Amino acid sequence: MKIRLDCIVCFMRQALKASRLSTSDKKIQEKVLRSVMEELLKLDWSSTPPELAHRVHSVVKQVTGVKDPYREVKRMSNDYALKLLPRLKKIIEESVDPLETAARLAIAGNVIDFAVYDDLQVEETMIKVLNQDFAINDYEAFREKTLESKNLLFFADNAGEIVFDKALIETMIEARSKPYDRITYVVKGRPILNDATLEDVEYVNLTSLSNISFETILSEENVDYDKSTVEEWFRKHDFVIAKGQGNYERFSDHSNIFFLLLVKCPVIAGDLRVSIGDIVLKYNG
Repeated sequence: MKIRLDCIVCFMRQALKASRLSTSDKKIQEKVLRSVMEELLKLDWSSTPPELAHRVHSVVKQVTGVKDPYREVKRMSNDYALKLLPRLKKIIEESVDPLETAARLAIAGNVIDFAVYDDLQVEETMIKVLNQDFAINDYEAFREKTLESKNLLFFADNAGEIVFDKALIETMIEARSKPYDRITYVVKGRPILNDATLEDVEYVNLTSLSNISFETILSEENVDYDKSTVEEWFRKHDFVIAKGQGNYERFSDHSNIFFLLLVKCPVIAGDLRVSIGDIVLKYNG
């Protein structure tokens, strides 16, 4: 998905928020904004939002000297979600369709997004998402892929949210007659916003899942991701899931991929032709 002009305004807001998490010094915060403005003027606005976003947050880190402004936020998110995990499992186990319920809860977990929200309403969102209709509903294709595929590629989104992913993947494994040959779970290779990293994966014990390995994207300061590597991952997996808005922005032109997200942004809503607050399980066949 290509950048819209609204994205530029959003980058500035994100930069200010990250700078305030990094320092209380208003002069440094101002320097962050001025530096981000200068960077945005130099960059190509015909790329995808994630490609510009990682440059913006690199500038924030360079100016403030803080490598991970969201570190404490991510830890709190993981702790909160882990406390919810027994409840998630109980809701899934007692539901009529555990797989659909787990997918809905994974989408509800997408509300843990500090790039968008200051006040998260996770449990309220869970209740809402469990009862609302999908704006785009390709669940039957998702169920078929869950049962019949051999190799699962899963692009994660945020810390805390990955606990909801864990519940979904466990449910997917339980729904099958035999294990996946391979599950590849992809997180960020370095901190950006509250996106999950390998540190978060280990913290919530995603490593306990069977046949799972972990890969990273966004490992270098000046590269969004290695496109050849990602294309190779797509070739090696017959079932691909991408969580959240950033991954939709990054991979919306790809085929054979499922997008699970809570719509929080007017740009995403416009691209998908849905409304803010809608839930989406979309398959690009």
